[in-house]
Amino acid sequence: MENLLLLIHRMPYPPNKGDKIRSYNLLKHLAQHYRVHLGTFVDDADDWQHVPLVQRMCASSHFAKLNPTLARVKSLGALLGNRALSLDYYHDAGMHEWVARTMQAHAISKIVVFSSPMAQYAQPYPAARRVIDFCDVDSDKWRQYAQKKTGPMSWLYGHEARQLLAYERKVARECDASLFVSEPEAALFKQLAPESASSIGYFNNGVDTEFFAPNAASPNPYAPGQKVIAFAGAMDYWPNIDAVQWFASEVLPAVLAQEPAAAFYIVGARPSAAVQALAALPNVFVTGTVDDVRPYVTHAALSVAPLRIARGIQNKVLEAMSLAKTIVVSPQALEGIEAEPGSELLLAGDAPQFAAAVLHALAHPDAAIGQAARRKVEARYGWSANLARVDSLLDNKTTMTETA
Repeated sequence: MENLLLLIHRMPYPPNKGDKIRSYNLLKHLAQHYRVHLGTFVDDADDWQHVPLVQRMCASSHFAKLNPTLARVKSLGALLGNRALSLDYYHDAGMHEWVARTMQAHAISKIVVFSSPMAQYAQPYPAARRVIDFCDVDSDKWRQYAQKKTGPMSWLYGHEARQLLAYERKVARECDASLFVSEPEAALFKQLAPESASSIGYFNNGVDTEFFAPNAASPNPYAPGQKVIAFAGAMDYWPNIDAVQWFASEVLPAVLAQEPAAAFYIVGARPSAAVQALAALPNVFVTGTVDDVRPYVTHAALSVAPLRIARGIQNKVLEAMSLAKTIVVSPQALEGIEAEPGSELLLAGDAPQFAAAVLHALAHPDAAIGQAARRKVEARYGWSANLARVDSLLDNKTTMTETA
């Protein structure tokens, strides 16, 4: 097998951890075709338990400990150097040294980079064939953050948006191919980086449909009589925080006025203080980390994805669809997902529309919507077919147009 260097900014989890499912499946796929040498960061103490599993998939690996608090402080130095804070956040001398040793020891000629900040470790090796999975246009996410904030934070986020876009464009020029999570995301970056348009493409996220399969026999975590509205996601991620705050304050009161048995469950690891505070509101429950998110989605009356800030394809939406659950989504959460509103999921824009859609779904449950959603995921969002695009680009056998 040929050697390949894979660089990922946060250690990929097994497939039951939704926030890292794309990078995990990328690793799993590449390990079937290459001797993978993985360099990644560990930024959560709970992640260390998964290191042995990940190591077994790799020919060699390097796990760099990252303290998020210290990394944020260190990244502020980028302001003086007019650099993107994200680059300094993930800058590590030990990672650079490990990459240099690994490249030399194994004569590696192919590099896959996951997330733009990790591109700094591939830049010294222009002779290698380099493919980057940006996943999302992160600079545009920071731009959206800046628009939502005021004062110094708006300026800081705006600075990061500008500097990171400049870096993303530089990386795209240097890499042989740049990939994104959806066709709309790739189209956006083509507009932002027209000089690299011919080497920009995408592969959709996928779902492990065997793992995320409907199972009514799974244990029901909810109290009898509750009509549960579930949101599942990493709860230290600001777009998710914003989404549940908006739903709890702007949508849920209107729902409860007509359906007092409704209960909003926020399911996900590392809930921020702002998320935990929502548990003080009527009929709002914050679970924190759970061993398995599937029963929480399966036994809910419906799922919601009320994201107002979003980039790329939302795994939480695909997973709910794979579990044959009716889900109400915002236009932002639907971006990049080929699903038909009204027959495969429900689409709502503002708070009144969201409340109306939720109340209708609670009063008139329609299993056909979830069943149609499951069929769509099975037909369109399998990992193997999507990741085959990466193989073709690494082998330089196809053009970006042919893989789109």
